[in-house]
Formats: sequence, structure tokens, C-alpha cells
Amino acid sequence: MAKSKEKKDIVEKEFVAFPDIAADVINVLLYKGKAVVNKRNLQAGPTEFIYQGDGKLRNEYEDLCKYELADGRIKLMYLIANQSRTDGKMLLRKAGYIGGAYREQCEKKIQSLYPVIEFVLYWGKSRWKAGHTFRQLFRRKKISEEVWEYIDDLKLHIFEMRYLPEEIRSLFQSDMRIVVDFLAEGDSYCSDRKVVHKAALIRMIKALSGETTEVGEVEKWMEEQEIREEDDVKVCELFDQYVRQGRAEGEKIGEERGRKIGEEYGIKKGEKRGKKIGEARRLVLDVENAMNFFRVTLEKACEGLGTTLEKYEEAKRSI
Repeated sequence: MAKSKEKKDIVEKEFVAFPDIAADVINVLLYKGKAVVNKRNLQAGPTEFIYQGDGKLRNEYEDLCKYELADGRIKLMYLIANQSRTDGKMLLRKAGYIGGAYREQCEKKIQSLYPVIEFVLYWGKSRWKAGHTFRQLFRRKKISEEVWEYIDDLKLHIFEMRYLPEEIRSLFQSDMRIVVDFLAEGDSYCSDRKVVHKAALIRMIKALSGETTEVGEVEKWMEEQEIREEDDVKVCELFDQYVRQGRAEGEKIGEERGRKIGEEYGIKKGEKRGKKIGEARRLVLDVENAMNFFRVTLEKACEGLGTTLEKYEEAKRSI
């Protein structure tokens, strides 16, 4: 479970780290779609911040850090966190991240200081109900207004990526539009949008669907399908390629299994049997690939591939 979560975290970081996606996320979520940040002006920054704790030096890690540059100088720092689960102490963690970033400016005696903005991309299915401010976090404490006057408030900026309204989703210009539309529309999603970061997009969608991929697995699949990152490929075309892979695998596995049946039982028509098994295997893999890739129901997958639930079940029994 821990390894699966770690892989998912890495996939999310990798996807958002692309300059065009990072700039798109910042412009849409923070600036309502205005082109405030240019991807060419974004530079990767440190994600580790050191602090003193329990008499020892300790460190905190933020998922993503981007500097916005202007005339060669740092204008602003963006810290982006990916969250799959709600975290009641996320506000305290933000205080650590923000404090660490400002502490670095102080200790390095930077003359041209810059502000720090931290926000959270929340990918979980349950709605975020944890506190967004210190008042909400400490609401059970009996703190008077006189005391609150001297408590510096801090606000948590949470964006629930699975529940963004259509008017917000439509503002995305990068591959993030594909991801948020996929999460929002589910089994009805299909798009002619061109995919820029193909391998990263596949990994991201699979990770958010609860699947994990091994290192190099997606790149190997793309190589087998003769898909290059620089090719013009639409979302639905990428899905079609995915289905064709299942068809080829089904034919190969089915024919091999048929030959083994012929050898074991002396059936001279093992090759014919293998072909039938291959066709059945192909149908089953086509349907199941459609279900997994687009998170659709069995019935929807069958309908989309022009077959029936009865034919799928018959093919399943035959293999």
C-alpha cells in the first residue's frame, strides 16, 4: 500500500511539473484563466526545507516548487502540494513550508525578497472538510476575540480537482484539461484534444483510477504501438491504440493456449481451437481494457465496442 501511494505521488508530481501544465494550473486556479504566468518564465525551485526540531536539524518536503522570473530575478515562488486524502493538519504543514521558504530568504540575506504562494491540488474522491483557516482549525478552543486580534491567520487554498465546475475546467489549455474532464465526466468522456505529454498523461489517468504502472511500462507500450511523444495524437486515438494492443495480446495468448490443448489431448484441430480462443480472448481484453482505461461499466464498454454483454460472458467462459 505504501509503495502504491509513493508511486501515485511520483506520477502526480511528474505530471504537474511540466512547465506548460504548471503555468496552466497557476493561471486557471489562481488567476481565473488570465495568462499571468508564462511557462518560459517558470524555473524549478527547491522542494526541501530545513528546520530545527527536537534539538536536531529536520527537513520538510513540498511536492513542487516553481520560481516565476522577471528580468532574470525571482518575482514570486509557487509551492504546489498534491493530496489524495484529506489532512486535518495540512494548514500546519503549510505554515512549515511557507516559513521554511521565507527563512531561506532571511538566512541567505537575499536583497530582492519575493512572496511565496502555496496551494493544494486535492485528488481525493471524498470532499475536503478539513479546516481552511486557523479559526476553523482551532474552533473547539475557547479563544476570545481579544486573543484572535494577535493571532496571525493563515488560509489554506484547496482545489478539489475531481469537482471543478465546467466553467473552470474549460479554461485549461494544457493536458490538465483532459485529466479534469476525465475525472468529472467519467464513462461519458471522449475528446478530440491532442495529447502533448502522452506517457505522463497515461500514467496520471491510471494512477487516479487506482492503477499503478512499473517504471518504463508505458514507454514500452508506446514503443510497441509506434507512438512517439512528438506525434499528433488525440485522446480517443490513444484509447484506440490501447484497445488494439489488447486485441493483439489476446490473439497471441489464445493461439498459444489452443496449441497446448491440441498437444495435450491429441486434437489435430488445435490450431482451429486456438484461433477461436484467440478471438474470445481478444474480445474479453478489448472490453476489460475499455473498462479500466475509461472507468466505464461492463455494459458501457460492450456497447462502445459494438458487442453485447452476452457475447462477452460467452467469450469469458470459453477461455
